[in-house]
Amino acid sequence: MSDYESGERVRTDKGVLLRLLRYLGPHKRPLTGALVMLGIATGTDVLGPILIMLFIDNYLTKRYFPHGPLVLLGSAYVGLLCLTALFNYLQVVLFQTIALRIIQRMRVEVFAKVQSLGLSFFDRTPAGSLVSRITNDTEAIKDLFMSVLSTFVQNGFLLVGIYISMFFLSARLAALCLLLAPIIALVMHSYRLLSTRVYYLTRQKLSLLNAKLSESLQGMYVIQAMRQERRLQREFGEINEGYRQTRQRNIQINALLLRPLVDVLYMLTLMVVLTFFGLQSLHAPVAIGVLYAFVNYLERFFEPINNMMMRLNLFQQATVAAQRVFELMDEQLLAPVSVAVSDAQAVPVVREGRVEFRDVTFSYDGQTDVLRNISFVAEPGQTVALVGHTGSGKSTVINLLLRFYPVLRGEVAIDGQPLIAYPDRELRSKIGLVLQDPFLFVGDVRKNIRLGNSAITDEQIERAAEFVQADGFIRKLPHGYEDHIGERGATFSSGQRQLLSFARTIAWEPKILVLDEATASIDTETEEAIQSALQKMRKGRTTIAIAHRLSTIQDADLILVLHHGEIVERGNHQELLSRRGLYHKMYLLQQGGARDSLPGGA
Repeated sequence: MSDYESGERVRTDKGVLLRLLRYLGPHKRPLTGALVMLGIATGTDVLGPILIMLFIDNYLTKRYFPHGPLVLLGSAYVGLLCLTALFNYLQVVLFQTIALRIIQRMRVEVFAKVQSLGLSFFDRTPAGSLVSRITNDTEAIKDLFMSVLSTFVQNGFLLVGIYISMFFLSARLAALCLLLAPIIALVMHSYRLLSTRVYYLTRQKLSLLNAKLSESLQGMYVIQAMRQERRLQREFGEINEGYRQTRQRNIQINALLLRPLVDVLYMLTLMVVLTFFGLQSLHAPVAIGVLYAFVNYLERFFEPINNMMMRLNLFQQATVAAQRVFELMDEQLLAPVSVAVSDAQAVPVVREGRVEFRDVTFSYDGQTDVLRNISFVAEPGQTVALVGHTGSGKSTVINLLLRFYPVLRGEVAIDGQPLIAYPDRELRSKIGLVLQDPFLFVGDVRKNIRLGNSAITDEQIERAAEFVQADGFIRKLPHGYEDHIGERGATFSSGQRQLLSFARTIAWEPKILVLDEATASIDTETEEAIQSALQKMRKGRTTIAIAHRLSTIQDADLILVLHHGEIVERGNHQELLSRRGLYHKMYLLQQGGARDSLPGGA
């Protein structure tokens, strides 16, 4: 999205992190257990150098090796190692289990939100970009819960334990090491400032890459048929190069501000510590064990800092990804939602299927009206056909009836109730939609007709297939109704896919039928059979049909002729022909009538 280019959008909001942490709420008990185990593992790890110091100063330097104490010290050291390994294993398993459950919940929430958005959102958002947010971005968030939080907590505990141990060994030197804290905090802050914008650009480029890939795969038929392979390869390569460049900038920042800079700080601090012990040795002996323990703790002090600096990389990716995900989750619903907020409330039910458009004007972009002052009524059992040239607004009427887009000027009503009064489930279950290009899901034939509605029995599915003349070809399939359907039903002919969509619609028993040139993909012989099925299907149901072939809607009760978004003619077939207007011209053109009979010879 271009808005990511703005510098105002690249700041990681603290609210994003707080919002992420709220997902830990349902996991308080396992989280508490993981933190306790983390604390135990950190404590046992910190005690190790103390035992080695005792061994060096009390026994090794004095060449005093009593068997009992040495066995006790050795056993204690090995025991600490085992406890550290055990509790580290348990806390890692718990943290990662929590992370997986959180991401599972988040992905479901994002997917559910996407399904609730109006079609205008999908008009302006590439499918690949959405896939990137639901998969790649949530995967980046998983790293935050799986490794970043545990690393920061563990290393925070470890730093506290190391400082306590340092003060135990040398209070003055430990106090000197405290001066490192503001320097390290400054490095971390600088890294966040520099890396945040880069990560936004990186996620944006990855979304564009996925969008181009998704578009290319979906349009492979056209790409190969029109020999567009080289052009698509070039465009994909340009986007891929942009992604590589942003990743390269990320690598440069990491190479400068992560481990190398921390290693330099470690070496400088080590020089200060050794100089301190060297100067101290001029006045009094230095205990070798204390020197070993302090140097060991100093190394351990910088190791968690290195770990946290390295995890800052993942932290930045996670927070940027989370902001992109939350922007999607906070997207305003672009289709009006039902006023009914609970199943307990009384909500309207579609009983008769009377459809009414009342002075509806609509624009997709808020500037150009594609519909102007549309008014008509489809009584229960009637068929209303919409005809007109491409771009006249026929499909927009259907989109508004199905509430894919909000009606902002005028009103659409069903059974006298405004469309917004109906819950989505009620509205969509009572309107049966048959598209010109039907969509089939991966699965078997029976599942594609049922579409997850457990109330539809196998017998109803087969009766619906028989009703639309689909039963014959289904039973000829290798496995009949259990035959597998590939992606989008690619192995079926367009006519077979259309017949299955008809069977799906009949099985759901809608009150209102919406037909978008439903017989366009069916051969003449099949069309004759399907037309007789449509006659039966329309009985007792309101039908709104988009037609390009006027021969298919001659029996419609009302034909609306749309031109540039307005209804310019209305009536039945014979009435419109007798007026010798736009409908008459369209009919003559489709019938191959004499051009001389048209005004101007058009």
